[in-house]
Amino acid sequence: MEFSGIGEAVSELYRNLRLSHYRNLFGQLREKAGSLSATEAFSAEVIYLLDRPTIGEFADFIGISQPNASYKVTSLVSKGYLERVSNSEDHREAHLHVTKKFLDYYGRQLPDMKSAVSSALVSFTEQEIRLLSRLFGKLNQHITAKT
Repeated sequence: MEFSGIGEAVSELYRNLRLSHYRNLFGQLREKAGSLSATEAFSAEVIYLLDRPTIGEFADFIGISQPNASYKVTSLVSKGYLERVSNSEDHREAHLHVTKKFLDYYGRQLPDMKSAVSSALVSFTEQEIRLLSRLFGKLNQHITAKT
């Protein structure tokens, strides 16, 4: 089976997605009180993508010490981008939830992606859209199996 070009196409898609993301991310970063540094923005995004992790889960995922993770979380909480929510069964454990402030910030980065995908899909047939959806699903399964 010939795979020529597929790896390059996926790499190019990934590259373009990341560049678009960073352009939007740095457009949102401002040097004023309460704004996010690049590290804070990345940390908040990881917490959001992990879907309500504990501080320990966050620390383990990005490979830092728990005290370092706590420091990052405390900063994000003080700026209003995160909140700690106690586990109802074990009050010693807290999960990290992003706030509306973070979702508003994060949402400003996504419209370009939705618009680009929508405009591209107009040129696809219904069968191509179903196939693309299935292929992306399989690709995502393989990527997540590696992490």
